[in-house]
Amino acid sequence: MKTYNVILSFVLFLWAGTSIAQEGCEDCLTPKDSTVTGSWVLGVGVNIVDDSATPFGSDFLRIEETWNMVPYPSRLSLGKFFSNGLGVEAIGTYNRYKVGKVVDGQVNDNLREYFAFDGKVSYDLNKIVGETAWFDPYIHAGGGYSSIGGLGRMTFNTGFGFNTWFSDTWGVNLNTMGKWGLKENSTKQLQHSAAVVYRFGVEKALTKKGATKLALMKELENEMLRVSDSIQLAEQREKEKLALEEELRKKEADRLAAAEKARLDAEKNRIRALEDAIEDIGKVYFALNSSYLNKDSKAVLDNMVSFLATHPNVHIEIGSHTDSRGTDEYNKWLSGRRANSTIKYLVAKGVKAERLSAIGQGEEHLTNHCKDGVRCSEKEHRSNRRSEFSLIKY
Repeated sequence: MKTYNVILSFVLFLWAGTSIAQEGCEDCLTPKDSTVTGSWVLGVGVNIVDDSATPFGSDFLRIEETWNMVPYPSRLSLGKFFSNGLGVEAIGTYNRYKVGKVVDGQVNDNLREYFAFDGKVSYDLNKIVGETAWFDPYIHAGGGYSSIGGLGRMTFNTGFGFNTWFSDTWGVNLNTMGKWGLKENSTKQLQHSAAVVYRFGVEKALTKKGATKLALMKELENEMLRVSDSIQLAEQREKEKLALEEELRKKEADRLAAAEKARLDAEKNRIRALEDAIEDIGKVYFALNSSYLNKDSKAVLDNMVSFLATHPNVHIEIGSHTDSRGTDEYNKWLSGRRANSTIKYLVAKGVKAERLSAIGQGEEHLTNHCKDGVRCSEKEHRSNRRSEFSLIKY
């Protein structure tokens, strides 16, 4: 199925990024109101030949065995199309018959090149079913000359296809053509193609719907001239209405902005009040080299339990610290124990553990100048041996 996949990929590539949908407009002319009545069309694409000698028989879909295709552009066409639906087109194609493919009903045993020059006369089926603008089906018949491995034959051709137009100039053409050799015992062929087509020398005319719409537009224009004063008055009133609506919108926006600012200010004040309340509770202080909670420390924590009970949505973080005496590793360990003892006490008093988090920070955050190598009083060192609280969720 490799050949089939190549064809499918080629067609999808041509379609990618292109939209054929156009906005309708009942009161104005659009591209849908006109159609191309005549043009020249140049096409470049890929050519596939099925020379299994049974174009519509059981071998038709045996793609891997019977279809022949080269992985590069192999079809060039030029045509002229007229307003009456008729068109004439000249086509040149190239291909290769690989070893193992079915040719003339036999398995091909050597690489053969294929050349063909064909001419055809086509008829646009939109002349029967009605213009579709972007979809352009047609039937065709003609003749040509094909050479397979140096053996030439004249052929009678007939087939069908369609163009899909993305614009007035660019589109995609898909075509299938049956080719019958005129010489007795000549084989039959199917020739498929997919091509990018470019239209130039375009001639356009209004469709019946477009002509009707144009007449209505002219009638409407005359009517608008007769009532221009009324229209101007209506436009002035509309401007006044829009100005009033804009003023009301602005007032509403200002009201909403003021309400949002008040809400944010209230929220900030609430957070500040919670933080102030937590700060007023104070800190838990520890003795040197100890994580034991003394009577004063437990009193502070009892106040924190009461605060958390009255504020059930508040979550706090406990940061525990040491003074600068001792090694960094030891102080990190000791501060962790102080953090754990603080949390354990609060949990034992009924505070849910998920409302608490703790971190031991060692001697990293001293509250004063008492760092390593500085002589300080015991009172100064004590201020660093602490657990302190901060608001993290409310």
